[in-house]
Amino acid sequence: MANIKQKPFSDEARWITIYPAYLNSKKTKKEGRRIPASKAVLNPTCQEIYEIFNFEGLKTKVEKNKFYSREADREEESRGRVRVQLKNDDGTFANEKFKSRESLMLHAAQLIPQLKTRNSSGTPAASSSQPQQSGGKKKKK
Repeated sequence: MANIKQKPFSDEARWITIYPAYLNSKKTKKEGRRIPASKAVLNPTCQEIYEIFNFEGLKTKVEKNKFYSREADREEESRGRVRVQLKNDDGTFANEKFKSRESLMLHAAQLIPQLKTRNSSGTPAASSSQPQQSGGKKKKK
């Protein structure tokens, strides 16, 4: 047997990291937002980001106990990060649709508001506006 070492299928340490703060419209550039505020999302979670990338067929991993270094508060909502495989070991893109970290972040920010979790329950502000929406539902009947 020769000294041939096989590389693991994909080294997770080489995957890109996306923190929810990168996509948060409440954050400034200094606080860590990495996409334009006009395209950012209000308080995204790592679970929502994971769902988008998983739906696209990308290899993803959620690391719930990690904190973004620029995050001032250590609350439950701001915890976590998502690791995503952008490129395969041979250097080809894992998904031809996404050729950069920015394209991944913009895509996630575009789809997060359309998630069922955002439309149904979501934040306390959304639950307080539900009675107003129920009036619209009665009109449809």
